[in-house]
Amino acid sequence: MGRTATGVKGITLKDGKDEVIGMVIADPENKETTLLVVSERGYGKRTHLEDYRITNRGGKGVKTINITEKTGALISIKSVSDQDDLMIITRSGLTIRLAVKTIRIAGRATQGVKLINLRENERIAAVASVLKSQEENGESGDHLSAVPPEPGEEI
Repeated sequence: MGRTATGVKGITLKDGKDEVIGMVIADPENKETTLLVVSERGYGKRTHLEDYRITNRGGKGVKTINITEKTGALISIKSVSDQDDLMIITRSGLTIRLAVKTIRIAGRATQGVKLINLRENERIAAVASVLKSQEENGESGDHLSAVPPEPGEEI
């Protein structure tokens, strides 16, 4: 495409309240990777990638979790394995860490399990996955800030 092209439509959103919260690269060869979704009220679940059908450009997507008032809106999507840990940070600054392998694998149309106990008006602010081997080397899995490009480097 040329420099002035607008590209192609990736997904069709239902209404003004819908938004894209993330994207993962699916590797169908890696059977130990699961898709983890977390809602703002502390519910989450893992699902095998083969439970999702492939959609075309501009599609409306595939349902991944039952959204209710109890679960709240979906805020995070991650590709994880049993070797990962999960860091959950609330809006008030409370941080917990839990092993991904302790989160039950469930089907797409379920509501998930409670990952963290929250007060009535508390919400989750951020979720990050951390590899145990990286942590031992002093590295983190997800980086919260991006590295700026070098001058003249294409983005």
